[in-house]
Amino acid sequence: MIRQPSPQKSDGKLPVFVFPSSLNFYSDDQSSHKQVLTLYNPYEFPLKFKVLCTAPRKYTVVDSEGTIRPHCCVDIVVRHLDICINNEGVKDKLRIQVTEHGTKKIVGKKDIVAVLLPKKETSQQPEDNFQSLSGSTSSDSQPGTPSRAIRPGDRGQGGGGPSLIVIFTAVFCILALMLPLSGETGSRLPDYLHLTVNQKMIAAYILGLVTMVILHI
Repeated sequence: MIRQPSPQKSDGKLPVFVFPSSLNFYSDDQSSHKQVLTLYNPYEFPLKFKVLCTAPRKYTVVDSEGTIRPHCCVDIVVRHLDICINNEGVKDKLRIQVTEHGTKKIVGKKDIVAVLLPKKETSQQPEDNFQSLSGSTSSDSQPGTPSRAIRPGDRGQGGGGPSLIVIFTAVFCILALMLPLSGETGSRLPDYLHLTVNQKMIAAYILGLVTMVILHI
């Protein structure tokens, strides 16, 4: 069986897993002036990170430097400090720089685009123009779809918690990030449980989406 070699820390091209990939701030929405970046470490070794910015006077970052333990993640809180009309539409960049633990050698980086928009509605895509379709109905069929009563446990009511599917998906992604990489030796797990870097990237991305869904419930 051919194994994919594990990523090397010394080649300077270690994939960096960050979600989301961009930050949108809105002048008319004060709650959006604070955004959260989630940085993942799916590897078997600890990493150090540092947050840089092309416009450091416009942003403040809580814990701009730190260490991520193997198979863990950290939340990086980014606040926009200069909400004004002159900054609207200006694209800045935040860089997540990753180094080897205990050294200053840069092994990976990821750039995040940050932009201030005037209104939240301006970022929405125009809605598609949907129109009804013509069709035939059999003579003995009832028009429309049978309705049912809404029970207190239905998800249609906004007060419920996350569904079991969302929870299972989050647990599955966390377990996937904890599995060893392909090519790693010393693991007692069978080869089919060794994931590639791309598979871990997909799991990290899905986990970020699920986290956003849970936080907005």
